[in-house]
Amino acid sequence: MGKPMLPLRSIYTYAWDLAEHGLDNSFAEFRGLGLNSVTIAGSYHAGKFLRPRSASPVFFPEDGTIYFRHEPVRYGKIVPISNSMVAGRDILGDAVRNAELGVNVWLVLLHNTPLGSRNLDDCVANAFGDKYIYNLCPSSPHARKFARSLAADVTDNYPVSGITVESPGFAPFFHGFHHEFNLVQSNRWLENLLGLCFCQNCKNGAADIGIDAEGLQSRIRTWIGEYLAGDVDYPDDMAESFWLADVATDRELSAFLNWRCDVVTSLVGEVRSAVASHVTVAIIPSVGRPTANAWFEGSNLADLRRAAGVLEICLYEPTWSRAAADFADVRRRLGGSRGLRCVIRPSWPDLSSASEVRAAVSSIAAHGADGISFYNWGFLRRHNLRHVFEALRDIAP
Repeated sequence: MGKPMLPLRSIYTYAWDLAEHGLDNSFAEFRGLGLNSVTIAGSYHAGKFLRPRSASPVFFPEDGTIYFRHEPVRYGKIVPISNSMVAGRDILGDAVRNAELGVNVWLVLLHNTPLGSRNLDDCVANAFGDKYIYNLCPSSPHARKFARSLAADVTDNYPVSGITVESPGFAPFFHGFHHEFNLVQSNRWLENLLGLCFCQNCKNGAADIGIDAEGLQSRIRTWIGEYLAGDVDYPDDMAESFWLADVATDRELSAFLNWRCDVVTSLVGEVRSAVASHVTVAIIPSVGRPTANAWFEGSNLADLRRAAGVLEICLYEPTWSRAAADFADVRRRLGGSRGLRCVIRPSWPDLSSASEVRAAVSSIAAHGADGISFYNWGFLRRHNLRHVFEALRDIAP
């Protein structure tokens, strides 16, 4: 019996890294590592990135832009912002003309600060009405049209093998904005209450199925207000229990959270329907840890796998033993590994040793996952890439 083989072996990367190193050199390196695909960012947010193999190690990408040539007529109120690179060179177009590797496009969907700032009525809003400009709300009809159009635009105009969709739902409170800061000790209870959306679209949608969204908003606004005005800090373990107790005993809150999952699942279904059937659609359900916490963002793992076809989970943990536990829990929730792909970081702060990377790759392959991806080419040092090569060599047929 032969060694297990992963159908998809990919690495995440950005257009700016491909441009700097050259497509021919980059793709030759990917093939040499044992990869058969590359996942290129097609839409992305801001950052401050350290690239150890670059002549310019510190890089600031343009916030909330797309890295392919789009058709503005496809979109409605919310129109994507083209990255300045695209005017000079279509990296994605050049990449898909390479026949030796499959090309997957990574779309950061609703996490977009420039578009949120321009479309405040389509943003997540907390119980006080504060707009979270970094998160277009998945219950907004305009945001949903934007999501469908973006996926259809890139897949209709570029012969890609698939898309990987990140941020299709409600972002956690502490995620996605510049210099997030406070002088109040945070905890899971407070963060989750602050992360609930009560924009008009959400309140209308919840009310349509009989949820008293206005009453729930008022109650949560009172809870948060009293906590912020008080002098007691909730310890982490107690706050976790308080949150779980609220979810279990407050029927409106529980129903509201389940409704959020229906909103995100239906959006993912719309994205899947907007894309040609031969193009794979994979969903990254959460950037939080562990993956099971994705339900707070509106990501019901089993439902999303059914809606899209593929679930791509980020096993971002400091050891493989912890990542293996997450992997096992997701398989339990899905009833196996069908339609499941994994992403690992073969470096600090996660799997920084050759043995850890080998253990991860061999285990993911042995459990019959549909694929593995490594994050992210431009961030990895030479010895990290060597660990990827050695781990993939171990499972080659």
